[in-house]
Amino acid sequence: MTVKNKILNISYKVLFAVLGLSSVVLEIAVLMDRGTFNPANFFSFFTILSNIFASVMLLTAAWYKYMKKRSVAVDVLRGASTLYMVLTGVVFAVLLSSIDPRLLTAVPWDNTVLHYIMPVALLVDWLLDRPSKPVTFRTAIWWLLVPFAYVAYSLIRGSMVGWYPYPFLNPASGGYNAIIVTCVGIATFTLAAAALLIKAQRLGAK
Repeated sequence: MTVKNKILNISYKVLFAVLGLSSVVLEIAVLMDRGTFNPANFFSFFTILSNIFASVMLLTAAWYKYMKKRSVAVDVLRGASTLYMVLTGVVFAVLLSSIDPRLLTAVPWDNTVLHYIMPVALLVDWLLDRPSKPVTFRTAIWWLLVPFAYVAYSLIRGSMVGWYPYPFLNPASGGYNAIIVTCVGIATFTLAAAALLIKAQRLGAK
């Protein structure tokens, strides 16, 4: 990578990291101003968690690139963050895009950033800045633990407090059978997406 491309890549990472984090902070500020900010509920949205993680990984990767270092661990985590953002974007587009955005985000622009722009930004970053040592599919399988743990957490906490982050995780919306079918579909997509991300980096390496 030339010096110019390196600078552009670092700038790209920092730009979208700041965009993602600022959108989350703006959400918190607006909700607090309205007196409706509930930290436990807010940080129970996969969208919020995935965007924070993605932004942190963009900044981490930018720092490593600036320091002229490469880390297998950072590349693995970058891949995970990319997968979670792709999952965020696709699940929103398929299952949640018909819902009034005001019910999901306090600021309409944040909805666009967190559900559309950031997923694309992470995917582009993964495709353009591939790991120096390709991540194996066996390693990528571990990426799926987080979505599975998130679903379990949401269902358990939801049954305790009577609040669910998304309609498709709420038993009242269609029962547990509907939740199982939806989760199986999401799991299948997530596995396929992980395989494609691995394939993409290997094709780039060749």
